[in-house]
Amino acid sequence: MNALAQGGARILVAGAGNIFLGDDGFGVETVRALTGRPLPAHVEVADIGIRGVHLAYRLLDGYDTLVLVDATARGGEPGTLYLIEPGTPGEPPATGAALDGHGMSPDAVLALLDTLCAGTDGTPPRHIFVVGCEPACLEEGIGLSPRVAAAVPEAVRMILDLVRQHDPLTTTGRHP
Repeated sequence: MNALAQGGARILVAGAGNIFLGDDGFGVETVRALTGRPLPAHVEVADIGIRGVHLAYRLLDGYDTLVLVDATARGGEPGTLYLIEPGTPGEPPATGAALDGHGMSPDAVLALLDTLCAGTDGTPPRHIFVVGCEPACLEEGIGLSPRVAAAVPEAVRMILDLVRQHDPLTTTGRHP
């Protein structure tokens, strides 16, 4: 059954970040690890990198669920994973904390998406999640710090759980 036959319940898992700024590459590395996993046909995995505007426009194509994966500085120990459910698109997260260190933060992407949807009669995703990881180092350099790299497999498990929870075939029992 294709995504359209499921009522358009498409899921986008988007890895954000700058691989040239150490742990800011967490989202990109996590989606890279995820691409080797079997996923339903209606689940798309994309390396968005630092192209937040591109992500906002891509979401106009109609996704039911967005899982954004990014470095997320919230004051915890490096390698700590967070599951964040931002408020209505265009509103900052309930905590008011910045979600990442690069220019087009997830809340800015969602604000842009809200504006784009209003201008095009588009519909933002019904479910939006940020899987974030507390960075240890955001300085110039390629590669994740050891604690952030060690968090990638658990982040992949979190994402797979989110996909299962928001998969209409799993929740309706229609998987083959």
